[in-house]
Amino acid sequence: MKNTVVTFKEAKRDKIKLSMLTAYDYSTAKLMDQAGINAILVGDSLGMVVLGYKDTLQVTMEDMLHHTKAVARGVQNALVVSDMPFMSYQASVYDAVCNAGRLIKEGQANAVKLEGGSTFCPHIRAIVEASIPVMAHIGLTPQSVNAFGGFRVQGREMEEARKLIEEAKAVEAAGAFAVVLECIPARLAKLISESISIPTIGIGAGNGCDGQVLVYQDMLGVFTDFTPKFVKRFSDLGSQMKAAFQRYADEVGNGEFPAAEHSFEISDSIIEKLY
Repeated sequence: MKNTVVTFKEAKRDKIKLSMLTAYDYSTAKLMDQAGINAILVGDSLGMVVLGYKDTLQVTMEDMLHHTKAVARGVQNALVVSDMPFMSYQASVYDAVCNAGRLIKEGQANAVKLEGGSTFCPHIRAIVEASIPVMAHIGLTPQSVNAFGGFRVQGREMEEARKLIEEAKAVEAAGAFAVVLECIPARLAKLISESISIPTIGIGAGNGCDGQVLVYQDMLGVFTDFTPKFVKRFSDLGSQMKAAFQRYADEVGNGEFPAAEHSFEISDSIIEKLY
């Protein structure tokens, strides 16, 4: 069954947990879709895990469009959500609507995600009024890494915790259909989830959220530059991939690959005439 903003709302009502993973290409998205993942986020995390940047700030709209189109072609049932990259919406509400529209029209996403709380409620409201579903994102917002002074847990102090509850209610009122809670203490995230009617999708926010999202390279052990505390390794594909690459290199080097079964034949008579 196709996942939509309506099925997300119904999942929260029926207390059904939602699964979400990042993807950036056709083949991976297709596997996730076939596995029954509810939503696929084409995250600006591609800046680090695909493009090799130190953070997400260098990711462009063209990067996001390129990868969103690839993911959308591999999906039938998952809800495809595309991140709005840094400075694609911050400068003005007009920019926000135009760039969100591009991700839907050109990228074939089903929804967009943008970081920030009450400051960006006018942007969320305008995008929603343009008939584009918006997933909000509060807590640790990676595009604000310089303002935060690094990647750190948000909401541990009273003032911060109260502000996060207010921010969640604000993005809900602005029309967001769901909100990502990143790097927030588990009990605070649970309280936020109970305080709003839209689904919360946690990443480093405990199991009291209505759903969870992870970067797939993290949970499969493919990206190893660093591993966040909140990541669980569901497989160690990184080691398996390195072993396979090494075996390939060895077999090419010693002439074992390609073998006869990997090669095409031609009749002896034709070869003899070529000499």
